[in-house]
Parts: sequence; structure tokens; C-alpha cells
Amino acid sequence: MPDVTKTAAVATEDAIAPPSAAEPAPQKPDKARSLWGDAWQDLRRNPYFLVASVLIFFLLVITAFPSWFTSASPTVGDLVHHYLGKPDLGSVGSEGWLGYDGQGRSVYARLIHGTRASVIVGICVTLIVTIVGGITGMIAGYFGGITDAILSRITDIFFGIPFLLGAMVVLQSFTERTIWVVVFALAFLGWTQITRVMRGAVITIKQADYVQAAKALGAGTTRILFRHILPNAMAPVIVVATIALGGYISAEATLSYLGLGLSSPIVSWGVDISTGVQQIRTAQHILLYPSIMLSITVLAFIMLGEAVRNALDPKLR
Repeated sequence: MPDVTKTAAVATEDAIAPPSAAEPAPQKPDKARSLWGDAWQDLRRNPYFLVASVLIFFLLVITAFPSWFTSASPTVGDLVHHYLGKPDLGSVGSEGWLGYDGQGRSVYARLIHGTRASVIVGICVTLIVTIVGGITGMIAGYFGGITDAILSRITDIFFGIPFLLGAMVVLQSFTERTIWVVVFALAFLGWTQITRVMRGAVITIKQADYVQAAKALGAGTTRILFRHILPNAMAPVIVVATIALGGYISAEATLSYLGLGLSSPIVSWGVDISTGVQQIRTAQHILLYPSIMLSITVLAFIMLGEAVRNALDPKLR
């Protein structure tokens, strides 16, 4: 007759024995990612985002430290020796690498130092219109009613003004047109698009269950707006602002080219393009290089905006 006690002891040991090494260990479930986490994973694999990021980083470094790239002065020229001097493409990075303009100034030095004005104008205008337009659109979309009606009509009035024409009129009222004057003129008319995008996003989000739950729990208006609505409404605003940044840089160059934006002694690509047009028959390099630099900069920000749009829009995945 079998030993019942011994059999029970063996069964107990088998029950508490650790699993053998051959058995696979249970895997931890993947941690759920947010919209921003998913977007970052998509952006890291997007070649357009990587190329645009490298270009923009390079432009920011030039903006902050132009002396790292050239020691030549962008405003001091030598008419005797350097008048309309041709490019010396073999001496990369030298003062005469890209030639000289009609005042004997280094085109390469002006190209490097002109980056600062264009990038500062683009970034500052984008920050101002994002803040002003975002707050205006958020208030209009959340409160609705008479508040929405008034803010929407004001937005429509500004939206109906042609952007460049309105900027020209604003800039004509200033005797001295510095970088900050140009920033003010472009931001004064550029906030309407962000307002419309933010308003539409807030109208959709304020109906969400988590917003209604926050109201039921007694959360204040400020907390609801900045804790629950704003983080979820920023995705389309960031996309529009990133793409628009390149447009603001292009607008500054256009105004400077027309003589209504920045002017000497401020170094700007638009100013150099305007100067290059006057010498286009004899010295094409004065016009060529600032135009290429402007096109690359605008393209980089547009590529970045498109990559961000594709990453943040679930319909495009």
C-alpha cells in the first residue's frame, strides 16, 4: 500500500518548485504611450524630420555664433581691391569664398551674419502669434456665445487684410525699421490663422468626457483651460506655427527686398537680394547665394512642419 504522507509531500514540493529554465518568463505588458510619445517615435524614423532638424540646428548655431564661421566684417568693404570680386570657390570659408558685392563687402560674411536677422524675425513672430492667437482662440472656443461672436468678428476683420500689403502699411508709419519693428508688423497681422485653428480644436475638446468630469468635480475655469484643454489642443497649433515660421522668414525677406523692411546697416538676406538685382548682369553671385540660403531655410521649416503634421495626425499614419 503506498505511503500517502510521502506522496502528498512530493506533490507539495512540485507545486511550490520554481519554474524550469526552459519555461518562458512572463513578459511585461508594453507601457501605453501618449499622442506625443507616438509622435516622437514616428518622427525619429522620418527622414524629412531628421534632415530638417539638422539644417535648423545648423542655422541656429550660425545665428548664435556667427564668428565661428567667419572673421570678416559684413559691413566693411574695400572698393579698391574687392569691387564686384568673383567667387574663389577653392578657398572654402575664406573672406572671398563667395565673392564680393558692389561695395567691396564679403558676400560670405554677409550670408553668415544675415542668418541672425532672418531667424530672429521668424522665431519671434511665431512665438508672438502662437501666444496671442492661442489665447484668443481658446477663450472664443471655450466660452462661446457673445464672447465667441465678438472675437470671431475681430479675427475676420484682421484676416481680411492682405498680409504683405497690411505689413507694408504698418511699416510705412515707422521712420526707423529695426528687427523688432518688423516683428511687430508681421505679428500684428499674423495671429488670425492660429486663432481659428485653436478655436476649432477647443470647440471639439470641450465636449470630451474628461472635461465634463472636471467641471462636475468643481475644477475652475483656469484649471480646465490650461490643464485639460490646452495640452490636447496644441497639436494642430504646433503644426500650423511650424509651417508658418518659414513663411514669416520669407515675408521679412520680401519686405526688405521691396525697401520696406530691414535696411542697412542691418545685414539681411532680403537686403542682399535687393542689392544683387541691381548687379544681376555683371555679378550674379550677389543675388544667387542669399537666394539659395533663404530657400533652404524656408524649405527646412516647411519640411519640419510637414513631418510634425504627419506624426500628430492619426489619420495619416
